[in-house]
Amino acid sequence: MDLENKFRALAANEIGILESNNCSCDDWSRVAVSDNFDPSRCRNVVFTGDIRLGSFTKTHTDESGVTVKCGIQNAHIHNCDIGSDVLITNIGDYIANYTIGNDVVIKNCGKICTEGVTSFGNGTKVAVLNESGARSVRIWDKLTAHQAYIIALYRHRYKAIRIIEEMVTAYSQSISSSRGTIGAGSQILSCRNIRNVRIGPHSKINGAINLDEGSINSCIEDPVLIGPGVIMEHFIVCSGSMITESTLVDKCFIGQGCVLGKHYSAENSLFFANCGGYHGEACSIFAGPYTVTHHKSTLLIAGIFSFMNAGSGSNQSNHMYKLGPIHQGIMERGSKTTSDSYVLWPARIGPYTLVMGRHYKNMDTSSLPFSYLIESNDESILVPGVNLRSVGTIRDAQKWPVRDKRMDPEKLDQVNFNLLSPYTIRKMFEGRDLLRNIRSVSGSVSSSYAYNSMIIKGRSLEKGIQLYQMGINKFLGNSLIKRLEKTEFRTNDELRKRLVPEQELGRGEWVDLAGLIAPTQAVSAFLDDIETGRISRIDELTDAFRNMHSSYYKWEWAWACERIEAEEGKSVNDFTAEDIIRIVEKWKKSVIDLDKMLYEDARKEFTLSSMTGFGIDGGEEIKKLDFEQVRGAFESNGVVAAIQDHIEQKTSLGNELIERMMKIGS
Repeated sequence: MDLENKFRALAANEIGILESNNCSCDDWSRVAVSDNFDPSRCRNVVFTGDIRLGSFTKTHTDESGVTVKCGIQNAHIHNCDIGSDVLITNIGDYIANYTIGNDVVIKNCGKICTEGVTSFGNGTKVAVLNESGARSVRIWDKLTAHQAYIIALYRHRYKAIRIIEEMVTAYSQSISSSRGTIGAGSQILSCRNIRNVRIGPHSKINGAINLDEGSINSCIEDPVLIGPGVIMEHFIVCSGSMITESTLVDKCFIGQGCVLGKHYSAENSLFFANCGGYHGEACSIFAGPYTVTHHKSTLLIAGIFSFMNAGSGSNQSNHMYKLGPIHQGIMERGSKTTSDSYVLWPARIGPYTLVMGRHYKNMDTSSLPFSYLIESNDESILVPGVNLRSVGTIRDAQKWPVRDKRMDPEKLDQVNFNLLSPYTIRKMFEGRDLLRNIRSVSGSVSSSYAYNSMIIKGRSLEKGIQLYQMGINKFLGNSLIKRLEKTEFRTNDELRKRLVPEQELGRGEWVDLAGLIAPTQAVSAFLDDIETGRISRIDELTDAFRNMHSSYYKWEWAWACERIEAEEGKSVNDFTAEDIIRIVEKWKKSVIDLDKMLYEDARKEFTLSSMTGFGIDGGEEIKKLDFEQVRGAFESNGVVAAIQDHIEQKTSLGNELIERMMKIGS
């Protein structure tokens, strides 16, 4: 509603027209209208309290092509400001204490009201990870995955956490009101009850049963859709999200571009960018970006996830306790669960790990990323590093950026899609050294090794060391080539000058703040700034995370440089062109060898055994033809073609740098 418009009192003839249209009001002097108000557009309306009405001149055409005049009919309106060209019709109970923007459509609804003073879901405590509430996060309109991660998991920085919580409380109080808003261009159709809900522009709410104490932060660039049968209480839904098909939500934050549907149930949970939930159940989960669950009987409980796909019947439990549900699970980015998987919390699963079967021994695989965790004869078998050669891992890494549904110009979560980063490569170093140590202690001829209640087969251990080393070589080479690209060097001194990092920040450990990858030092400095007052406003939190994200590559080189020096046993201040050539040759071999493994893994999808079930009524030739028509030919497969292109591109890139290095004089 354009509140800058001038409003005037009703003229006597206008009151007469309204009353002839069966409209009533105890005191018409409390009704103000715009200059172009047309009283004939109001029929069978009861006005109570203070009312302001815009002009009704347009028509509204619904999706079926039915056109009706804008205006108000068959409704009770109490203490409302109603914008221009609004259509309100067939309100069973009333609309009370709302400011309604221009071009809004409200049809066939029960009650829409604001009762008392409300913060519209802001400040709601969500008992994430720990059901007893010890890690609760207060939600607010612009909560990010990274802020929530800090609040939930950095309880040891209690002063910083207290200050952040105070910021959220202050914000919640600042937007609290006894009056709700319905943003311009929104549609509210066939809804039963909406109470204390702030509705952003261009929202579409169709068939919801009950919405109570919440915010729908829609925008014109990325509207929110709430569909039939939905019940939500104490919630915030961000732009571009869709909640539909009888989904049940209680005490939840739903970030940008999320989809919850098909009878999904969620309580005390946080969902961030591009999460998806269907059929199953979430209880006290921290769903970082791209957490997806599609199937019935899947329960995610008391865990933190990101870039995760839960197979049907996936389950965890945190009931091995005597003092309450205090246990939690951590599945680091990119991990997956197969159908009917089970993990007993507490447990920690390393990045990009596939969990198959049922595991009851509180595993910790955090230092062994890109692994398979397999159940066999009631034992947990770990296959280290094997996902580095899985074409499925590469396909996932390629699809996530493409599947970013966020259209809002202001993206809340800062998402780093890099498969290889200081965060994952640090773990590969740990994994490589850990496996070497296990082999050294237990002997190199063992057929299997015990580690943290898991079994690692001898051949798997050796292969894991090899795969981790290849991953390390690939990342360090990538970072080095990036550092030296598009630069001609005449001498080794010029080369060394370019190799030296601009700053020390970036060295040491890195963390994954639910999508944002940053050095531990940077996170610690951020918390220091909060504690000392250098960060004092809630919007500065979001700005700080954006700055961390944009600094990634600058910090990455500082970390990679430190690791290259350790691997080469010399400072970059002593490097020569020959050192660069040797590193690049090692990088090129690792990249090509890994790509060849991916290529062969992809080929398995096109073997005769994979064709089982094709060509149902024919022989082998029909089977092959049917398979090719459905799956396509191996060589023309998009992923396969991308692998081949990658081999050529990386070979060319390495050769180009080697040629530049060979031109350098002493």
